[in-house]
Amino acid sequence: MRLVQVSIPTGERETVVETLDSEGIDFFLTDETGGRRYTAIATFPLPQNAVQPVIDKLHDAGLSDEAHTVIIDAETDTSRQFEQLVKRYEAENGADRIARDEILTAARELSPRLRTFVFMTVVSAVVATAGLLLDSPAVVVGSMVIAPLVGPALSTGVGTVLDKSDLFTRGVKLQLLGVTVSIASATLFALFVRYLYLFPPNTDITTIPQISGRLTPDFLSLIVALGAGAAGVVSLAAGVSVALVGVMIAAALIPPAAAVGIGIAWGSPVVALGAGVLVLVNVLSINLSAIVTLQYMGYRPKSWFKLERSREETVKRIGILVLGIAVLSVFLGGVTYFSYHGAQFEQGADRAVTNIFEQPQYQQAERLQMQVQYRQTFPLGKTTYTRNLPFREPHRVVVIVGRPRGEQYPDLADRIHDRIATRTGRTVGVQIRYVETDDVSA
Repeated sequence: MRLVQVSIPTGERETVVETLDSEGIDFFLTDETGGRRYTAIATFPLPQNAVQPVIDKLHDAGLSDEAHTVIIDAETDTSRQFEQLVKRYEAENGADRIARDEILTAARELSPRLRTFVFMTVVSAVVATAGLLLDSPAVVVGSMVIAPLVGPALSTGVGTVLDKSDLFTRGVKLQLLGVTVSIASATLFALFVRYLYLFPPNTDITTIPQISGRLTPDFLSLIVALGAGAAGVVSLAAGVSVALVGVMIAAALIPPAAAVGIGIAWGSPVVALGAGVLVLVNVLSINLSAIVTLQYMGYRPKSWFKLERSREETVKRIGILVLGIAVLSVFLGGVTYFSYHGAQFEQGADRAVTNIFEQPQYQQAERLQMQVQYRQTFPLGKTTYTRNLPFREPHRVVVIVGRPRGEQYPDLADRIHDRIATRTGRTVGVQIRYVETDDVSA
């Protein structure tokens, strides 16, 4: 609930009293003796979802913009009249929605001062880089907690739907600065770690799970970012803490930005490109879902003459964001396509190898492990053979086979090669690695 205090300008007392009475709101009037501009202060409790409608009705009835309106977070009101007010506005407006001025103030307060923002972003990016290289999910999560990116992301949405160009501009600038600082900090720290031999410099970073998970963004990445933006707006509009949602937004931005820095430091275009696209997709998706959610919740500018301009700007910005996401979706679609066909090939190859070992001549052989090696389909740096590539195609099937001492299977590789080609329609290399086994009876 909220406790609202309105300073009533001279000559507007009856307007305020009649409006509050007509709304069935209990209020208290205190005479103002500090000057001639105001005659009294009206104090009244309201459910949080009733603040905006009541304030709008006061202004529509004639309360001037000179009136100070102070909204205070309160605990409870035990009167029967207030309970009736709660039920009434829940039926009319829903349960969770704070006033327009409240969400505007909250969005402004979520964006820290520039020096604090840069410092926390640098620390967050460095910690995330260390967590990725160490393959430590706990450290990566810790970097998300301290990232100050939730404020700028939500400020752009609030600034758009409420026609606050200063808030929108500040949000955009801080987001651009945050991404740039994150990538630069991660790059410098990764270079420091690599060339001071704090981490093995020749390590294939695409094999580190925490990094490889950021290299192949697909359409599911959109769901994460869209959900983060929508959840942030709903938390802000409900007047509850956005700290946990801030972690979700940071999860979509900080680790991928750190992965870009690692890719640059290690000279790996594959890593830098894959993670970079993920960063861009997430930034655009978070902003898009924030604007759309605020628009859906019914937030509009205070002045009627700003309403048409706000709608035009909202539609234009949504269009720009959708266009940007559509362009990047070509990359996401490619990743999804290659991942799908890679999974199909692995399934078919696995069945083909299994069928070979079911034949009588291979009863003494034991299939220990099968691995599909991939190669990149575009020349991005040196050729690597790993499944953690954004655009990849099967290159070789490696089968580890256990065999008794002295047993030979000279045609096994050819049989597996032909069976895989028949089942999958792809011709790939086959490599057999033998492990001799000895059995000793009990």
